[in-house]
Amino acid sequence: MSATLPDTTADKSRYLPANSAGRALNVLGDRWVLMILGQAITGVSRFEEFQSRIGIARSLLTERLRRLETAGVLARHRYNARPPRDEYRLTEMGQDLFRAAMMIIRWERNWYPDAKVRVLNLTHTDGHVLVPQCRCAHCDEEVIARETHSIPGPGAGLEPPLKARAQRRSVVDNPNTAHTMIERTIDVLGDRWIAHTIAASFLGCRRFGEFQQRLGIATNILSERLARLVTLGILEQRPYQTQPVRMEYRLTPKGLDLFPLVVELVNWGARWLSGPEGPPEILMHKCGQKLVTRIVCGNCNQDIERGSLTGL
Repeated sequence: MSATLPDTTADKSRYLPANSAGRALNVLGDRWVLMILGQAITGVSRFEEFQSRIGIARSLLTERLRRLETAGVLARHRYNARPPRDEYRLTEMGQDLFRAAMMIIRWERNWYPDAKVRVLNLTHTDGHVLVPQCRCAHCDEEVIARETHSIPGPGAGLEPPLKARAQRRSVVDNPNTAHTMIERTIDVLGDRWIAHTIAASFLGCRRFGEFQQRLGIATNILSERLARLVTLGILEQRPYQTQPVRMEYRLTPKGLDLFPLVVELVNWGARWLSGPEGPPEILMHKCGQKLVTRIVCGNCNQDIERGSLTGL
């Protein structure tokens, strides 16, 4: 997926190109947020159950729940008057993350199959194993990297860069793997800068300076995140100059396979985080049509709905 960057010179030099994936990751790109949402999608709604399943300090859970409520992903509902007790339910905006969750399951099944992880054992409709796929609604071909490009949308423009945000890891060991969020995806998406760096890779960034210009990120932070992505097997280094040696970063097959998840983050961000003018970009598929996705089961080619799953 590639896009032409707008001019960021002169008085606009401190602003960055707007994109829907970036907006989505500003909301979702946090380890604890992802773990909370993973539990909320399975039906968890009460504070104590979030805490016991995730293993998270009360103060940290309170702050993340408030953050998701402010973003509009969760809504608080009173379930007990005396003493007052609230639960946190997914809003329509939050429920719409189900499609991205299916793409997380898809990637985990492809690269980290683990029979102990409950969500990797979901069954669909008549009991067959769920195999999530992302397909183009027009040509019904599976959506893969390098067969999609973006064009400027009606909301194209510039917006301020990310602000630094502390990410504490106040965690209590939780050995119950049946209730843990999928850890490998958290390693990828649970850090905003890592997630934004991956998204920038799909936008065509390969060299250090390109990432830095696209993300507006400090040199030391970018160096550390690129190194971590190489360790995770998402990016690989390749020399593009010998004297002096200069390296660029390219997506590995494992990294390229994250593309359907990135597409669903773009779609979610476009639906819920665009201004009145519309999304900043429009995805186009190789068939020549605007990319509208279907999330289907590869075993039966039927659309995946939450109610059609067993074991969630």
